[in-house]
Amino acid sequence: MSKSLWRTVFGVIPGCVLCLIVAPTASAADPCSASGVAATASGVLNSASGYLDAHPDANNLLTSAVGQPPAEAKSTIRGYFIGHPGEALELKNIAQPLLNLKSQCPNSVSPDQLAALVDALSG
Repeated sequence: MSKSLWRTVFGVIPGCVLCLIVAPTASAADPCSASGVAATASGVLNSASGYLDAHPDANNLLTSAVGQPPAEAKSTIRGYFIGHPGEALELKNIAQPLLNLKSQCPNSVSPDQLAALVDALSG
């Protein structure tokens, strides 16, 4: 699995779960603002959810990898997606709007920063 896909699967997508809470609308005036990132992430998460529901092996693998130590999870996921390159490419395509946003808005609020905010507020 490429480094960017790894970050997508274990960084961007899980980190964006809070975006469903933060972004009640699907559009934002500034795509680089927190609300713009949240709106983009919401669409990516919705697509990823549907994809993983339709691909239970990938869904189960990613679900179980969350409980593994990071090095083991990375190895498990990499092994799976090396054996399933089509699924890796499909997930990367699903995440592409967030990857595009990252290159378009290098100083924008990241999904990880939004996740950190939720963590700070929940403690």
